[in-house]
Amino acid sequence: MSASLPSVCLPRDDDTRSTASEDSELSNEEGWEDVEQDDDTQPVIGLFSEKVYPDVNSMLQESKEKHDFDLRRTQKKLGLDFLGTIKLVNYIRSQVKVGNLNPDVSSKSNFDDEIYLKPVLEDDALLYSLDDIDDETSEAAGGTEAEQRVIELQEELKRLQTQFSEYRIAVKQSMEEQLSKEDEKLSTVTRRVVNKTEEADADYFVSYSYNGIHESMLKDTIRTESYRDFIYENKHLFKDKVVLDVGCGTGILSMFCAKAGARKVISVDNSNIIDRAKEIIYENGFGDIITCIRGKIEEVTLPVQQVDIIVSEWMGYCLLFEAMFDSVIYARDRYLVPDGLMVPSHATLRIAPFADPDFMASHISFWHSVYGFNMASMLTGIYDEVLVRSIQPSTIPAESSVFLPLPLHTITVDELSFLKEFQVTLKEDIDALDGWAIWFDIFFMPSREVPIPDDAVPSEMQKKGFVAFTTGPDGTETHWQQGILLIDHGKKPATPLKKGQIISGKVGYQKKKEDKSRSLDISVEWNAQEVGKGTQQWSLQ
Repeated sequence: MSASLPSVCLPRDDDTRSTASEDSELSNEEGWEDVEQDDDTQPVIGLFSEKVYPDVNSMLQESKEKHDFDLRRTQKKLGLDFLGTIKLVNYIRSQVKVGNLNPDVSSKSNFDDEIYLKPVLEDDALLYSLDDIDDETSEAAGGTEAEQRVIELQEELKRLQTQFSEYRIAVKQSMEEQLSKEDEKLSTVTRRVVNKTEEADADYFVSYSYNGIHESMLKDTIRTESYRDFIYENKHLFKDKVVLDVGCGTGILSMFCAKAGARKVISVDNSNIIDRAKEIIYENGFGDIITCIRGKIEEVTLPVQQVDIIVSEWMGYCLLFEAMFDSVIYARDRYLVPDGLMVPSHATLRIAPFADPDFMASHISFWHSVYGFNMASMLTGIYDEVLVRSIQPSTIPAESSVFLPLPLHTITVDELSFLKEFQVTLKEDIDALDGWAIWFDIFFMPSREVPIPDDAVPSEMQKKGFVAFTTGPDGTETHWQQGILLIDHGKKPATPLKKGQIISGKVGYQKKKEDKSRSLDISVEWNAQEVGKGTQQWSLQ
């Protein structure tokens, strides 16, 4: 409420002389006609700073935006009357005065003391404006319940989005701190003289020491339940057998095998997770069956000369990232009996065209105009790296093509670097070929003598009673998702393609030149009939 008095303009006829009574009458009846309407607003000092605002509403709006405090909402939530609101304002001002910019207003008991009726600021304009706040609150309450609910839900969504963003940042910082601490422990004189390639190899195993990555894999039910189902449904294969688990992690696959009747299971891992695996295995009563060994499979000495079955979850992004399959092949050639079983037994790599204008607008075109500014430099490297994303089937405008079948019993390490042909036919028109999508399928066959077609489909194999799964967009999402290779069209406009268009080409996988590098280069050459050719390379690291 305004405390200033209105200014009055009296009549200006100097010749007029009147009695006191007439003056009074004139003053009451005529003088007020020229009264200037005074502005009801007056400056208000901020709740969380000494900044002066032109009016109470602008101050409250900035308090909401910058300090996440909504006086009106708090007033309504706590059911505060006029005096309660005065106490709230003085409580906040007293807390801010001593340096607490985040006072606890979750309960009115925090400021129910009569001491908070005494103004913290002399002539606090905010306290004189509380009626204005009530008026606006009443107007807001005049809306329908549905409108109020929408506003509340929007505010809740905004809060959750902020919390999620803060959570992601906190997780990233936590992981970086853990990695930093681990690196400090490993900073010995010996490590100072090893080359960068060996450091990268060490970092790979360090990354598997933390709970997060194993939680992600264990919660991937498609992955974990496929192994479990095959092992439990084929207990006759594991009964009294010796099993080798390469890269055992928490030991979950080893325990599946032990529970299925294996006589002995040897679990090997080169990260600190092996210590947790030992505890888990002992706590679950398998200590007399499962033996845990720390180290690389190429360097450790196993307590047996041969094993009957090798089980391993070795797959990386785009299947071969991390190059762990090299170690599985070594274990197979070194330890598996001639008629032994690989679990899983087969894999296939697939490629399909990718077309998603919404994705391109959101992740690429966005940078060309950010609040009116060109930030295209943020796109540096975007076309050079493989993106790992979960995409919708609608973004795949053609049937995928298998470009590499992997029979795990016979494939060699040399065959993991290749250039293979593929061909796809568009089943719909597309405005542009935005990129390529790569994923893999996994099959568990009960015998090395049972072949599968090169273009086998997991859903069809499941109908025949076999265990299989896909990491493609048509299946349930897995932690591997899909590899997305965006095409750099440069400054040339992308060419629309028509339904029935045949695109042929070659896919290349090449490990980095360093012997121990776990990174992967993927190249694609393509030729769309009557439209044009292209070639590009991406890195996965």
